[in-house]
Amino acid sequence: MAYTASGSEPVGGIAGWATDLMDTLGAPGAGLAIALENLFPPLPSEVILPLAGFTAAQGRMSLAAALVFTTLGSVVGALALYGIGALIGRDRIRRLVARLPLVKLSDLDRTEAWFARHGAKAVFFGRMIPIFRSLISVPAGLERMRMTTFLLYTTLGSLLWNTAFVLAGYQLGDNWRTVEDYVGMYSKVVVALAAVAVAVFVAVRVVRERRKARMPA
Repeated sequence: MAYTASGSEPVGGIAGWATDLMDTLGAPGAGLAIALENLFPPLPSEVILPLAGFTAAQGRMSLAAALVFTTLGSVVGALALYGIGALIGRDRIRRLVARLPLVKLSDLDRTEAWFARHGAKAVFFGRMIPIFRSLISVPAGLERMRMTTFLLYTTLGSLLWNTAFVLAGYQLGDNWRTVEDYVGMYSKVVVALAAVAVAVFVAVRVVRERRKARMPA
């Protein structure tokens, strides 16, 4: 990633693109960048949000506007993914799961039952977990969570996440990009834990299936 002569403002890559967007549109540009980040998780909010705070610290947008528009962008992106989940529907998901190896419809039933009990908390806390912060909107749409509940917990969770990183960029000033380093480590831990969980699930299911195959009819 390249930076300007001051060493603080990026001129290339995703951060450079986000900077150009904010320079052109102001705070709505920060909101648009975050909405796109929800739809395309490889776009890192840990870069865009501190950069919005840094931009506000430079006086190119107000801090309040940065917080409002980034949270609005999060909600808009989450609504789009909710809509995708609703369009896919439970019936299609069940047909897909029925064709998957090692996965059973009973697994889906348990997941749906869990989401019915804890969906609101999942949406709220999921907004603060990299990768899952975008994906959590899809099962909410699949299960047709009440829109008022979805909007409430999405807005609250997004507001907390966005405020933390926008304020960090605002306070750190020229050192805003140090936030990316710390959140990058957090993201790697989350991905590693998810990979371990998937590996354990597959290993346990394979062992059970092999034991069943050995049992006499």
